[in-house]
Amino acid sequence: MNSKQLRIVFMGTPEFAVEPLRRLVDGGYNVVAVVAMPDKPSGRGLKLKGSAVKEYAVSVGLPVLQPEKLSNTEFLDELRALNLDLGIVVAFKMLPTAVWSMPKFGTFNLHTSLLPDYRGAAPINWAIINGDKVSGITTFMLDRDIDTGDILMRESLPIGDDESAGSLHDRMMLMGGDLVLKSVDLIANGDVKTLPQSSIDTNVQRPAPKIFKEDCKLNWEDNISDIYNKVRGLTPYPAAWCEIGDDTFKIFESHIELFSSEMIGEAEQAEEVKEIEQIERIEQAEETEQTEQIREIGQIVTDNKKFLKVVCAGGYLVIDELQMAGKKRMKTEDFLRGHKGF
Repeated sequence: MNSKQLRIVFMGTPEFAVEPLRRLVDGGYNVVAVVAMPDKPSGRGLKLKGSAVKEYAVSVGLPVLQPEKLSNTEFLDELRALNLDLGIVVAFKMLPTAVWSMPKFGTFNLHTSLLPDYRGAAPINWAIINGDKVSGITTFMLDRDIDTGDILMRESLPIGDDESAGSLHDRMMLMGGDLVLKSVDLIANGDVKTLPQSSIDTNVQRPAPKIFKEDCKLNWEDNISDIYNKVRGLTPYPAAWCEIGDDTFKIFESHIELFSSEMIGEAEQAEEVKEIEQIERIEQAEETEQTEQIREIGQIVTDNKKFLKVVCAGGYLVIDELQMAGKKRMKTEDFLRGHKGF
């Protein structure tokens, strides 16, 4: 069957889901309806506002269904009347069996991990928080349990050492558009050979549960690398946070600075490090030696002008961009210009 003839219903909510839908529309695929969440109050005036997916669908003239409940009889009748061949889900709520099983060829979901690893609501965040070097995306056929269906296609991508959840999200969004089209073509060609997740050899299947506020709080007792991974894994949303003095801050950008003695030791022990690099690292250590005489976990070190860092196990977390509760997000240097006395 020609993939452009498949009668497709697309279900999604946030901006991440807009890209695959846009690719379907631009590619000439037959999206006969879009299912979106009901409009919600937004902004100071609490005016009703549609989701990113709804707004895009309306802009290109696609029919939009917004049921209060997905099990609603009237909604199910509307879907049946569309004579659907295929359902596609990207960043949407859990579907009742009556919905995902309705299309002739079933319904597939795009997930931002290499399943079966990181099943759950926040796979991008948890991959970075855990310090992973590789992640990926998966399309899989929906079944009765969350994120457990047979796999259609998987593609991997590297995670940069300094990458945030936001940048990984954006790269996955573009990859996801490609993978959705490939998966539709695969199904249309009748060449589908799905892979049960239980057949994939993995030693540990890590979960990716929803992240709550308390999960985002930094613990200065943790290793410096773990703290740094947590900051970038929660940037830009929901953002890592901490208490400094009597105030609460969100931290968006940071980097690691090793204690001077460790910096010198590393330079001396690295046989392949050039002599000039050794000298630079030792000089950098000597420049900061005066501020490192007393190191207590959680201690704030700042010149109240340009830098703000916190003592952690193994080094400093240098805060580059932060947001004080009730204030706007800003660079540390700009923040220190108006706030003294740490």
